[in-house]
Amino acid sequence: MISAGQAVREAERRFADAGIGTARLDAVLLVAHAAGLSPDSVRTSPEKPLRADAEGRLIALLRKRAEERVPVSRLVGRREFRGLPFMLSAATLDPRPDSETLVEAVLRHTGDRAAALSLFDIGVGTGCLLLSLLNELPAATGSGSDIAAGAVETARANAASLGLAERARFAEGDGFAGFAGPFDWIVCNPPYIPSADIAGLEPEVRDHDPRPALDGGPDGLDAFRRFAPAIATHLAPGGKAAVEFGDGQADAVTGIFASAGLDCLEIAADLAGRQRVIVAQPRRNSVGAAGTALL
Repeated sequence: MISAGQAVREAERRFADAGIGTARLDAVLLVAHAAGLSPDSVRTSPEKPLRADAEGRLIALLRKRAEERVPVSRLVGRREFRGLPFMLSAATLDPRPDSETLVEAVLRHTGDRAAALSLFDIGVGTGCLLLSLLNELPAATGSGSDIAAGAVETARANAASLGLAERARFAEGDGFAGFAGPFDWIVCNPPYIPSADIAGLEPEVRDHDPRPALDGGPDGLDAFRRFAPAIATHLAPGGKAAVEFGDGQADAVTGIFASAGLDCLEIAADLAGRQRVIVAQPRRNSVGAAGTALL
């Protein structure tokens, strides 16, 4: 029988040998998960022995992390986002801290956070964007769509676990999926990685995130071209959109939105200082009737 501290040291060594940059953190999290302990307990009580069944679970987890490069979040089945726990599935992206930039941008551009706002999330995935916003906008309601049935099921499960199911609706489908609007906010984290770049991604992303949620076509901008015109026609008067994009895409995305009648209000940077999110609103003379264009 080994102790939690011994297990952490062995896991850290194995992960470091595999070239994993977060070896220590991953080791603590997986030992805690295998043993049914909190990470803090593993850190503060390293002498605590691991039961035989916990050792068996840990061996399997170490192999998946070191050899198959399965992300820790997928091994434990959840990811924290904006301080909230989100369940993952094979049909969803693994939420990343960079995407919190979008939530912060929406809140920054929302004048009255107590207003009864209507939100929509294109490609809802886990629901992390929509549900994080509903959590911080107490009178808001939201809807979201995804082409993957598994993602819709995951988003519904997350809404229920977070106590937000009564304010959130989800549907399988592309774009607005039959939701007519109009909406005060439309948010989206679309696929924006150029097809040729996917092979060079970290294995945690390339091999374990669903490709349709990553692949943005030859230049990474296919989804932006498709949904920009529909965003303009589904926003309520005074409504805004916040959309995540990739490195070096700010000018192109701004141009695509401008061609669709959406003027840029802000390009928000993530914690690393990279341009990450566009906040836009329709030009007054270019807004059509809600629901006249669907993705």
